[in-house]
Amino acid sequence: MVYALILQALNMKAKVRIKKINGIEYWYEDTPYYDREKKQIRHKSKYLGKNIDNQIVRVRQEKMVPAGKGVSLAPKAALTHGNLIVVQNIVQELSMLETLNKIFNEIERDTVLALAYNRVLRPTAMCNVQSWFEGSSLWLSNPDLPLSSQRISELLENIGRSNIPDQFMADFCSKINPGAILLYDITSFSSNSQLINLLEYGYNRDGDGLPQINFSLVVDKERGIPVRYEIYPGSIADITTLDNTLQRLKATGLEKFQLIIDRGFCSQITLATLFDDEIPFIMPATVKLNSIKQLMSDSLNKVKNAVNLHKFGKDSIFSMPVTLNHYYDLEKNPRMLTVKGYCFYDPKREQDEREAFFLQLHDTMERLENYHPKNLKTPHQAAKGILKGFTNYVTWKFVNGKFEVKPKQNAITQRLNKMGKFILLYQGDLDWITCLTLYRQRDAVEKCIMAMKDFLGALPLNVQKDETVKGFLFIVFLGMIIRTKLHLMMKENGLAKQFSVEKMLLELEKIKKYQLENGEIMVSEVTKKNRVILEAFNLCA
Repeated sequence: MVYALILQALNMKAKVRIKKINGIEYWYEDTPYYDREKKQIRHKSKYLGKNIDNQIVRVRQEKMVPAGKGVSLAPKAALTHGNLIVVQNIVQELSMLETLNKIFNEIERDTVLALAYNRVLRPTAMCNVQSWFEGSSLWLSNPDLPLSSQRISELLENIGRSNIPDQFMADFCSKINPGAILLYDITSFSSNSQLINLLEYGYNRDGDGLPQINFSLVVDKERGIPVRYEIYPGSIADITTLDNTLQRLKATGLEKFQLIIDRGFCSQITLATLFDDEIPFIMPATVKLNSIKQLMSDSLNKVKNAVNLHKFGKDSIFSMPVTLNHYYDLEKNPRMLTVKGYCFYDPKREQDEREAFFLQLHDTMERLENYHPKNLKTPHQAAKGILKGFTNYVTWKFVNGKFEVKPKQNAITQRLNKMGKFILLYQGDLDWITCLTLYRQRDAVEKCIMAMKDFLGALPLNVQKDETVKGFLFIVFLGMIIRTKLHLMMKENGLAKQFSVEKMLLELEKIKKYQLENGEIMVSEVTKKNRVILEAFNLCA
């Protein structure tokens, strides 16, 4: 009996048949075989493709090519496509394409967009962009795009020499709603180049000791994306850059907005400028001004009164209103500036700051004690290099070739008394919780700056002309808009819980476009994971 079943299975031929699943017809090849364990004939099904006009369509294609039509399905080129779907959708959604069309001709526009996409998807040196481009589906619609290293350099130089960045930003800022909250910050880009005149020594945020270019950035809090930037020589003070940016924003027609800035901009010039221009703002106070130092001293103990206790989220916080009276005397018409503010005491922040301070103080003192300078004539230089920001909290002696180190208790106590306490100055009608909430959301601009340096390939600056630097940073700015919007959308649709931006884009690279020998274009099958990603963006391949 068993032998007869085996012979029967061997004599049966595979058959092709149609299965209907969820109303859609599919072709399958059905092959019989003998199952020795269950001692019976069973069937294997092999998926062949969809049924289109009684023809087998083997893969999903832009133009369906039925099997058996005499068409060669051998791919001539396989091009990455899936990751471009989401970034091109963002460019459309933010009307960036519309703005670029007003500024560039078609070839220039497509070149600029290709460079911006490259910053987001696969940042690389400009000499490698053409190779990347030819491996992407962008090549299909524009195979002759001028992306050689020389042509890219010429384009960047032309952009940097022109007012194109200002044109783009003016149009982009025109979409900001009246009364918008703008986040402002500044960073720097260092370089070893000897040919960039913008490079100058100044306050170096990266600590690399190189000359730098300063780069200020404005982010629209409501939309969560960058809307404007400015470039300055590296020696220009932060306070000066703020005034220039305010004038540029007003020049675009943006009159009513609220500004949130960091403590580095706190000065009497900034306060006077914001008051004279009647710009609502939130800004942390620093003790660079004696009036602020006195206000902080007067408020430190009062703020910890239980009557000022509140709950912020899940944590306790103390808050009390304060008023800064500062005599402004830098102009011919000196006057008193009266600024409202809130003094805060955050117990959790105090604990974190104390722990970090003590650990760093201990490690710094230990490094100095264990350091043995080769040149015994330079102990002061060695101590200065090791102590850095802890110079005021440590006293030392250099005896018999060794450092003897002791902490300065009074200075340390004064530092500890200030921990967890800060003052936010503001102009406008704000309660303490709104003031604190808005300021803590200022990290959006810091994240944009971090993305520029860590993910968009803005560093190092490997260009040789001021104009090329300006053109390159314009491209980086466009890439920053796209990447920031992408990350925001991932947070909104829940994908950020499963993927980083880079991991998701790598996953989407699996979706390919194939160019066949006969010129036909096919899109590869979409995996389940990629389908979930695209559906989250309401997109399809």
